[in-house]
Amino acid sequence: MDRHTVYSIITNFMRTREEELKGLGADFTFGFIQVMDGEKDPRNLLVAFRIVYDLISKDYSLGPFVEELFEVTSCYFPVDFTPPPNDPHGIQREDLILSLRAVLASTPRFAEFLLPLLIEKVDSEMLSAKLDSLQTLNACCAVYGQKELKDFLPSLWASIRREVFQTSSERVEAEGLAALHSLSVCLSRSVLEADAEDLLDSFLGSILEDCRHHLCEPDMKLVWPSAKLLQAAAGASARACDRITSTVIPLLLEQFNRHSQSSQRRTILEMLLGFLKLQQKWGNEDKDEIPLSGFKAPLCSLVSLALADPSTQLQLVGIRALTILGAQRGLLSAEDLELAADYLYRLSFLKEDSQSCLAAMEASGTLATLYPTVFISHLVPRLAQELHTGDTELASGEGPSYQARRLRCLQALSAVSTHPSIVRETLPVLLQHLRRVHRGNNAEAKEVIAVCRSLHLVAGQCQQEPESCWYFHQTAVPCLLGLAVQASMPEKGLPSLGKLLLEEEVLAAMVSVISTASTHLSPELAAQSVALIVPLFLDGNISLLSENSFPNKFLPFQNSSSEQKRLVALLMAFVCSLPRNVEIPQLDRLMQELLTLSCHHDGLFSCTAAAKCFAGLLNKHPAGQQLDEFLQKAMEKVEAGLNPGPYRTQAFTLLLWVTKALVLRYHPLSSCLTERLMGLLSDAELGPAAADGFSLLMADCPDVLHRAGHAEIRIMFRQRFFTDSMPALVHGFHAAHQNVKPNYLKGLSHVLNSLPKSVLLPELPTLLSLLLEALSCTDCVVQLSTLSCLQPLLLDAPQVMSLHIDTLITKFLNLSCSPSMAVRIAALQCIYALTRLPTPVLLPYKMQVIRALAKPLDDKKRLVRREAVTARGAWFLLGSPGS
Repeated sequence: MDRHTVYSIITNFMRTREEELKGLGADFTFGFIQVMDGEKDPRNLLVAFRIVYDLISKDYSLGPFVEELFEVTSCYFPVDFTPPPNDPHGIQREDLILSLRAVLASTPRFAEFLLPLLIEKVDSEMLSAKLDSLQTLNACCAVYGQKELKDFLPSLWASIRREVFQTSSERVEAEGLAALHSLSVCLSRSVLEADAEDLLDSFLGSILEDCRHHLCEPDMKLVWPSAKLLQAAAGASARACDRITSTVIPLLLEQFNRHSQSSQRRTILEMLLGFLKLQQKWGNEDKDEIPLSGFKAPLCSLVSLALADPSTQLQLVGIRALTILGAQRGLLSAEDLELAADYLYRLSFLKEDSQSCLAAMEASGTLATLYPTVFISHLVPRLAQELHTGDTELASGEGPSYQARRLRCLQALSAVSTHPSIVRETLPVLLQHLRRVHRGNNAEAKEVIAVCRSLHLVAGQCQQEPESCWYFHQTAVPCLLGLAVQASMPEKGLPSLGKLLLEEEVLAAMVSVISTASTHLSPELAAQSVALIVPLFLDGNISLLSENSFPNKFLPFQNSSSEQKRLVALLMAFVCSLPRNVEIPQLDRLMQELLTLSCHHDGLFSCTAAAKCFAGLLNKHPAGQQLDEFLQKAMEKVEAGLNPGPYRTQAFTLLLWVTKALVLRYHPLSSCLTERLMGLLSDAELGPAAADGFSLLMADCPDVLHRAGHAEIRIMFRQRFFTDSMPALVHGFHAAHQNVKPNYLKGLSHVLNSLPKSVLLPELPTLLSLLLEALSCTDCVVQLSTLSCLQPLLLDAPQVMSLHIDTLITKFLNLSCSPSMAVRIAALQCIYALTRLPTPVLLPYKMQVIRALAKPLDDKKRLVRREAVTARGAWFLLGSPGS
């Protein structure tokens, strides 16, 4: 402590009396060296290292004591320190390592002393010393120049080469490559004088001399380490990249043609890919010459061979190589790009391999962004023709054999729609296909869903371009609404036209398209659109729709058919995705109509869609009298509907969604609605649904009340809901009748599963008894939710969980034989997690658990057997040396 006081005094003087101390000259440095010499206490060393760093960085005079200052600090390198158990000071070995490294790498004046030390430690047998030395060398390269490195480059290269070639540690290899990269960077940035030696060139020449012959060895043993070393050096600068790639690329091209096996060719092409990426990174610095232009012909030939090879793995690497070559502006001619499009088209329709198909589609999207004209003229028409051919086969009754090709075609069209000009070509094709499928006699819902998924992908890709976003919106949304409105009015002679687009799965797919197409609209364009779409649903104004000749009026909120009411889901997708500052026309009337429909008898789907739409608008509405009026009307509707009668389920659904809308924005009324929801947990009819409702309150919804749709979502709303509702849930559980207690447990488990562990851990002692009781519940959902909640707590709160070890083991073992496979798996995972508790607590139960786990080993489900093997193995090893 006395020495620490002295260090503190020196530190304060250096902060407040810098000029006076510098006036002492080198005497102050020498005096501090004497003070620090022999220091062993880690607390003092941290302060001392900081003082040395300040001496150097603030230009104190070191005089003739540079070597002495180095010796007094380097004697601690590499740091060998293990903090004592229960250390109150909390000093870690890493703290000392970083402090000492900052000192050693702070000045080039240490180079002549430090570099031999680093070479010695890299060549030692200690793994920690190797890592520390390589990391320190990496740090030194940031301040060193050619002069400091010149005499040590051969030894440094020899040590790094040996570690990469021979080490069994991936960390040492990674640090060695990083150090080589830093050395090359250091040599690259040094300014050459006219008569000076080009150290970078000679250094890279040594690397090439030692590595290039390994690239040509028939057994290819050291081919990857050599390639990694060459790539690490080449990645330092444009000059280093040119020096190495000009030698290595021809060599790898020759080796590719020399080997005939697909596996060997894949290895060579993967190495070549690394050098092509480096050329892509550095090649653009030289504007006078197109990168890789000298190797264009052999590279194109090589990629063609790879793409034509039957090996999937070689095809995948070839696709990546093609993407990199295409990214080099000016390298590939129009003929090359057309040939590339042909290859990608063919690979997109390989029936036997989905990996190559997906990779080809991804590459098409990347290259289409760069060369839209080529893909518009050469690929999109072929895909459109393929899609039309498939539709013809479908109409003739031969559709099933073409379903896979149509699906691939839809995926390819969406993947390639990465440029505004391409979207203008592909979107009409997709919409026309949707119309044909819609009118076909053999149409199926999955066909429409597949088209909607492709449209959804295109809509997502358009969001970054305002022009494309608006084009997609004004083209696709009216088309989808028009087809849906037409479907809600069945025509004679068109048997499949009436119901296909009204199925829940199809409507959900259309909702995702309309929502994604609306979220990124500018307020001005959104106002134009909303002025047309809201009157369509309120007044039947069909001027928006391209197909506007319908046999009946479209009035979903009036006394219309139940089919028309289902389309309120599409209205929800649009109005609930708009920015908050977009004014909704006729809002009062719209909210009243939604409120009325939400408690209507015409199908739960329509009622739920109306409730969600009402809640979505409510969430975004600014606070004020109008919002209060909407809420009052909603609560009156809920209370009237919850009375015994035919609309209880609809009223409960409205309550649930309104509660979520208010919980997300911290509205004061949210606590009252939550209490009302908790009261329904004791309801014989609605209790189970109310328990599941807590899951909806906590979860992220894909179609409404989400951040992408501009909903008002306050940070940490889940934590606040937990704090406000948990006491009432616990009290309600203890006061409830035995028959409805599972409802409270299910609601509790849903809330707990959504919380971060940092919030849950402080409440664990209070809640653990309830969680254990939930495991005795017969509801599989409750059991599964509780197990998934308990598993991380076994790892993060071992002391608390250890107090209940007997109950935990009994419950988990019982649930490992549950009728539900998901529960069995979760229980076995918890049994495995128990092994993280203190060993003395577990040892009395070791044999009991091992015997009990013999039964799940014979489970009929493979996934259960796998978890049983893992858990039983961990319990077998419990208490053994080294476990």
